Amino acid sequence: MNETKVTMDKIVNLSKARGFVFPGSEIYGGMGNTWDYGPIGVELKNNIKKAWWKRFVQENPSTYGVDAAILMNPRVWDASGHTQNFSDPKMDCKSCKQRFRADNLIEDHSKGTVSAEAMTNEQMEKYISDNKIRCPHCGNFNWTPIRQFKLMFETSRGTLDGEKDVVYLRPETCQGEYVNFLNVQRSMRAKVPFAIAQIGKSFRNEITPGNFIFRTIEFEQMELQKFCKEENSFEFYEDYKKQAKNFLLDLNFKEEHLKFHDHDKLAFYAKAACDIFYLFPMGWSELNGIHHRSTHDLTRHQEFSGKSMLYTDPVTNEKYIPNVIEYSIGADRLVLAVLCEAYDEELLENGETRTVMHFHPAIAPFKVAVLPLQKNLSEKAKEVYSLLSKEFMCDYDEAGSIGKRYRREDEIGTPFCVTIDFDTLDDNTVTIRDRDTMQQERLKIDDLLSYISAKIKF
Repeated sequence: MNETKVTMDKIVNLSKARGFVFPGSEIYGGMGNTWDYGPIGVELKNNIKKAWWKRFVQENPSTYGVDAAILMNPRVWDASGHTQNFSDPKMDCKSCKQRFRADNLIEDHSKGTVSAEAMTNEQMEKYISDNKIRCPHCGNFNWTPIRQFKLMFETSRGTLDGEKDVVYLRPETCQGEYVNFLNVQRSMRAKVPFAIAQIGKSFRNEITPGNFIFRTIEFEQMELQKFCKEENSFEFYEDYKKQAKNFLLDLNFKEEHLKFHDHDKLAFYAKAACDIFYLFPMGWSELNGIHHRSTHDLTRHQEFSGKSMLYTDPVTNEKYIPNVIEYSIGADRLVLAVLCEAYDEELLENGETRTVMHFHPAIAPFKVAVLPLQKNLSEKAKEVYSLLSKEFMCDYDEAGSIGKRYRREDEIGTPFCVTIDFDTLDDNTVTIRDRDTMQQERLKIDDLLSYISAKIKF
């Protein structure tokens, strides 16, 4: 990865210490696979979502956003196949009673070089036995056979015992786009090809430890469904592969840390499927997926709802069910990848080491920090903060030496620090410091807004 060896322990420790991510329900001993975003982390995550939305919705006139309900009619999940088939292969360690996904045990053991996607339960059990894969928790080799565990969370709708209907927390967001296909098409007068996008929460009963926020039971997805004619479908499939990778490169990911991975086994309805893998500290793992889903989803909802999902071409009057190209990326998993990619430890000329997060300025939690050189300059510094904070998320820090304050801002990835000194009172100029180069220059306060705005564009 980077010249600096990035480990998950370093990322987890920095995340808690600097307010990116905290363990969920920590004062009660936590709750497995749940995490809370802190003051710095929520800004980073929101900025990542804004960058994705800008790129794939705002800048595309044929993509329309929705925010579909988390609780849906249970028949939606019958149509999608989740109520019958949505489960994971799990194994229990007989020694410590911890439960793990068998496919993840294999992929973690092989550092991502072996895919268990196409393996049967018997093949996975044999691989684990042949390679003596031990329990990650206690180190023993004492497994139960693989069993399938349902992944959907159930809840109920109703007020009286015995009169409640089972409903589900959605395990994915895409069904909200499928069931609203005609609503969006009609209300926006959309013509095929067009896409529906959304960012929203999903829930899966994941028991396996998830490598920090890589795999959690509550997570946020950013995805879109492109509705198109069959003859154009593979063109869009390849285009979204390119767009998905370019989005990551534009966020300052190194190309050598990304690779495409075609699925070893396709669903019966799928015509193509691939993932973009990222080189996480635990090895190559999935970051996002692009799937050619044919007409399967709209056809299933037409069958189960009894409502026509046919699109009528306004020019030819041809009626057909469009093919779907899906592009999906987990916001939480992308946050983790961004943290890993940005993390660096630099040896300075004075022999000290600084930890710095090289976030793209557009997604940095704070765009600028305002730092009075001394506390008796705070009145002027707060004037500058008030000016800048109307346009950007800003930090304000007057505690400790200026060097220590620079280091704190480096650790949370703030791209610019503005220092107010005694010359500021005389000539209305400030020192602005660049996070990555540590170079400084003097600027008029009146020029700060335009200077920073130009630097943080995405």
